Amino acid sequence: MKKRQVVLKSGRSSSTTSASVIRNVRYRECQKNHAANIGGYAVDGCREFMASGGEGTTGALTCAACGCHRNFHRREVETEV
Repeated sequence: MKKRQVVLKSGRSSSTTSASVIRNVRYRECQKNHAANIGGYAVDGCREFMASGGEGTTGALTCAACGCHRNFHRREVETEV
């Protein structure tokens, strides 16, 4: 899943310049420890988050590949000015 966020920042100076920052957010491999209850460490091997529903639904937060919540996947942010 790739998400874009645009942030406009303007300074308090007398000039009319403003900086535009674009952040691309991607969710990568799943890091959920499936063996935590027995004291071990095992991940399922899911390589990238794929939303199971459309944007704005509860399915948008669940991975279609592994069934985990989006928070278990590593977040990667790319910033462009």
